[in-house]
Amino acid sequence: MSKKRIQELAAEMEGIRQRINLVRTRLSEFFVDKQEVINLMTICAAAQEPLLIVGKPGTAKSDLVVKFCEALGLTGDEYFEYMLTKFTEPGEIIGPVDISQLKDGRYFRRTGGKLPDCKIAFLDEIFKSNSAILNTLLTIINERKFYQDGQPVPVNLKMLFAATNEIPEFEELGALRDRFILKVESKSVRDQNFESLVSKGLRNETLKSFNQKPWAELAGLDDFLKFREYLDLLMLDQSGSPGGDGIEDGNDPWFPAEVFALFRRIVKTLAVEDRLEISDRKIVKLYKLMRVRALLFSGGVVTKDDLTLLQYIPDRLKDFEPVREKVTDLLRLH
Repeated sequence: MSKKRIQELAAEMEGIRQRINLVRTRLSEFFVDKQEVINLMTICAAAQEPLLIVGKPGTAKSDLVVKFCEALGLTGDEYFEYMLTKFTEPGEIIGPVDISQLKDGRYFRRTGGKLPDCKIAFLDEIFKSNSAILNTLLTIINERKFYQDGQPVPVNLKMLFAATNEIPEFEELGALRDRFILKVESKSVRDQNFESLVSKGLRNETLKSFNQKPWAELAGLDDFLKFREYLDLLMLDQSGSPGGDGIEDGNDPWFPAEVFALFRRIVKTLAVEDRLEISDRKIVKLYKLMRVRALLFSGGVVTKDDLTLLQYIPDRLKDFEPVREKVTDLLRLH
């Protein structure tokens, strides 16, 4: 069955890649110097991995997510957005308790229009949430489920974007930070691109006034889901079992041995010299994200260019620029 499905998806893949890449290129036309962020949004969406966007207020974080969702044609309850505070209650995120069922002794939540029912979510100021919200989010992000009356229920969530003004270093937030394999900074462009900022900002304001969205419906959510399915089937097919023996014996057809060795070398360097916390889970996720980037950007085999994703793995904002420079230098040397 998997062989047949791979063939079916392979026949569609070029069109799927073109539509997804169109989202990347067209969206950037409506922002100033945000291609890097948009690229990572697209990669993480295709991999169905969460992305953390770090930036001060007014640096287009929410606008990027809203336009990305509109580019996929999502409407209504398919998209959920919320700003978290330390006072946010679980009911605001996953739905209020159904009082009528509670009277009968059942603890169910009404999830319509909330996080469990949406396809894409944007959670602003995610690290300001309290412990009750954090526990719920960890289960949803990591296991794609939440609990109704003590029973696990799958969520519809496919893509999660989160934003923060800063990344707190509190130990209790470590698990949540680690769930975001990639983190990217959305910087102010005022000083470097003042004229472009005013020009494109006015254009966007005018389009909004006339309810025009030239970035809308460039691709569909189904394109991203098929892309992920195709990649998963390719990895399954490498040896007939999840993971693939080719990785262990150095015969991974999609990740050449010399590039894989460089991947390992850079990870070790960042862990030892820059003291980055790189969990085993993060290593596995990084492998998949690099495969996604390679398939999306070039159509297949991972190259050194795809290892640039290692620039985005620090958990602390102060490490962002040093690690970017370190990864760039290491890739240039090899």
